[in-house]
Amino acid sequence: MTETIMGSSGTASRQDRPPVLEVRDLSVDFGVDKEWVPAAVGLNYHVNAGEVLAIVGESGSGKSASSMALLGLLPTNSRVTGEVLLDGKPLLGLSPHRLRQVRGNDVAVIFQEPMTALNPVYTVGFQIMETLRLHNEISPDEAKQRALKLLAMVELPDPEKAFKSYPHQLSGGQRQRAMIAQSLSCDPKLLIADEPTTALDVTVQAEILDLMRNLRTKLNSAIVLITHDMGVVADLADRIAVMRHGVIVETGTAKEIFANPQHPYTRALLDSVPHLGQGAAGENVDVVAALAAATNVELESVDQQELARREDIVLAGLESASATAGAPAAEPVLVLENVAIEYPKQGRVAAFRAVEGANLSIFPGEVMGLVGESGSGKTTIGRAAVGLLPVAEGELRVVGTDISELKPNSKAMHQLRRQVGMVFQDPSSSLNPRLPIGESIGEPMFLAGEAKGAALQQRIEELLDQVELPRAYRNRYPHELSGGQKQRVGIARALSLKPKLMVADEPTSALDVSVQAKVLELFQNLQRELGFACLFVTHDLAVVDVLADNICVMRHGRIVEQGTRDQILRNPREEYTQRLIAAVPLPDPDKQRERRELRAKLNAGSGVVS
Repeated sequence: MTETIMGSSGTASRQDRPPVLEVRDLSVDFGVDKEWVPAAVGLNYHVNAGEVLAIVGESGSGKSASSMALLGLLPTNSRVTGEVLLDGKPLLGLSPHRLRQVRGNDVAVIFQEPMTALNPVYTVGFQIMETLRLHNEISPDEAKQRALKLLAMVELPDPEKAFKSYPHQLSGGQRQRAMIAQSLSCDPKLLIADEPTTALDVTVQAEILDLMRNLRTKLNSAIVLITHDMGVVADLADRIAVMRHGVIVETGTAKEIFANPQHPYTRALLDSVPHLGQGAAGENVDVVAALAAATNVELESVDQQELARREDIVLAGLESASATAGAPAAEPVLVLENVAIEYPKQGRVAAFRAVEGANLSIFPGEVMGLVGESGSGKTTIGRAAVGLLPVAEGELRVVGTDISELKPNSKAMHQLRRQVGMVFQDPSSSLNPRLPIGESIGEPMFLAGEAKGAALQQRIEELLDQVELPRAYRNRYPHELSGGQKQRVGIARALSLKPKLMVADEPTSALDVSVQAKVLELFQNLQRELGFACLFVTHDLAVVDVLADNICVMRHGRIVEQGTRDQILRNPREEYTQRLIAAVPLPDPDKQRERRELRAKLNAGSGVVS
């Protein structure tokens, strides 16, 4: 029997070699209230050496639970049945001692959040050395040298410094690299990557994906990639298994699944993914071609005549957009003029200036997308706009009032905050767990004296209707709702005082793609209906492409470029914006291959190591 596998590294022919991992009829149940509740049912799949199998699906589909079951990492109220073979040898039913030997030695896990996976009280180097010495009989000096080689292999810029650093002293991307180094320390045959890039910016995510692709080639490990990000799947996966409600509903190669999905759920999942280049009207501009044209980069994988044709389409769209754009007649709702914002001194920690020389305006009915990497200052501007941070320099006017002159607890500031709503990133932590959602929605109106009694109850029901939640949900508590439903409650609460300005801080980043699509559609409809101005803070450029009229790009506390959505995303002028757009993974294997080529050339041209 000969099996041929097509991957990004080429074609590999394997004669009669068993898969590294083989899963047969795997089922996982959890004991809840004296009943067994299924999390995964009858799973069958395999992964070969040097191959990436992506397991995709929404939260609750069973993808993480079934993968953690392979290594006995589930809680005690779980039950696992079926057969799991690692290099032909059974994994399930091993003794705890033997299972500990398998973990790290033969199988390693890269977790979603490195800050919680790494021990905060030990240095990164100590933790890698501990793993090495636990599984190998080597001296401390040998372990240190091996740890430094691993940190260099995962392309940390200064391995010696990273070795001596504690996890909190590294950036998110550096922590993820350190955790990958620890995972690879014993040359595992199988690597399970559980949402390895979800918490990262697009540029850092692109670097981690490049790193994993290179490591896969170097080590020839089998990789199980667990994710809901279809762009990441298109970038890295050879084969895909789609899960829903604990069952694998479709499997196939990455090309088959993306080009011709068979199951209705797979089609719905792919349709929900916001594509960079899709735009508000779904015009589907080829963003890779647009960026290549804007930066004069020739792509080997794209026919140059085809590229010229695509460029003509993009330029025609830009001309059409500029022709229809008129000057706003109304007064702006939010204005920043040479604004500097700093976090005040706390104890021995000196004051830190997070934003410098910011200028932007947002008009009624307009959505401004504020984008950039973590630490760029975009959330700081959002917090200052609602009066949660003081303005150190310049003028920040909200609905005509300069809030830089107002004291935080003054009557004027309280009056102004009634005209500003805010939707937070994590709906679970922004809602009071002790209040039914009806009270959470009505609380701002009651405290502001806008409504009480029967009028308040009627207004709560109207808001639930607006965010498309059943009125009966008013008596439910936050923990009884899904993530998407909780975010709808957050939006209803933010709209309760009919604000003129809405600040939305990463409101969809914690949601699955299908839930995200519904929340974005709701947000668009409400914004058109109510006409509020919106500052939409995000690092997801595909979301901004769907929602925003104008875009403002931030880097290191400064605004580096701003303009209409089409100007910024179709014809970016600044090198940083170009690299930011080139880092966005596209949910199409062929387009993603072009994007990788384009990003490599842009980084080479700017001297950035990709």
